[in-house]
Amino acid sequence: MSNGDIFVGEVIGTAILILFGAGVCAAVTLRHSKARASGWIVIAFGWGFGVLAGAYTAAPLSGGQLNPAVTIGIAVDTGEWGKVWVYLLGQIVGAMLGAVLAYLVYLAQFQANVRTEGTTDGTADEPVPTLGVFSTVPEIRNPVANLVTEIIATVALVLPVLAFGLTQGLGESGTTVLIVSLLVVGIGLSLGGPTGYAINPARDLGPRIVHTFLPLPHKGGSDWGYAWIPVVGPLIGGALAGLVYNAAF
Repeated sequence: MSNGDIFVGEVIGTAILILFGAGVCAAVTLRHSKARASGWIVIAFGWGFGVLAGAYTAAPLSGGQLNPAVTIGIAVDTGEWGKVWVYLLGQIVGAMLGAVLAYLVYLAQFQANVRTEGTTDGTADEPVPTLGVFSTVPEIRNPVANLVTEIIATVALVLPVLAFGLTQGLGESGTTVLIVSLLVVGIGLSLGGPTGYAINPARDLGPRIVHTFLPLPHKGGSDWGYAWIPVVGPLIGGALAGLVYNAAF
């Protein structure tokens, strides 16, 4: 695969991933969305379908890695680092593009995210926080615990992804991406509660950059003090998974 194919494939695939993922978070979070308050299971499946659509789309061009943690895990296992920078650049650019597209889809809902006075009891609906649409926010802010959660959850993603490559039937049937998508759903359901399961540095960093610059009403800060955890944690987890896979398999 050429550098150009890899870059284009990762941009397109990661953009689709984030469009679905940020889109489902917006759907569940924002007022005046028909899916508002539909819950964590919907979010987990929305992200899983994003992996499905993005990875299948990108696969012919780049292999559909879409995640720096996966890219690092593969490089640690194989020792091939020459094209890692192309993958990472495409993933970050794609994640930013996908966040902008999700913003445009829910533009009217973001614009309506303002304080509204109640009509009967004199109460008011406050604007809902929007950072969680784009990036992860920990439920309990504990840097050590949050970092450990991201490392373990990312190992739980990358190690099976590497192992799936050994399963001949999956490769021949073309169902590897489907299985990975279901794996992401499972991680969200089982391991996503503490931090929102970034498990992908591009998935968190790219949209967080976009959130910083978008003209969102009442958006608040982009929480850059926390932003290193969903980047460093998954990178460590991806590298550990690569080491374990290389040693054990």
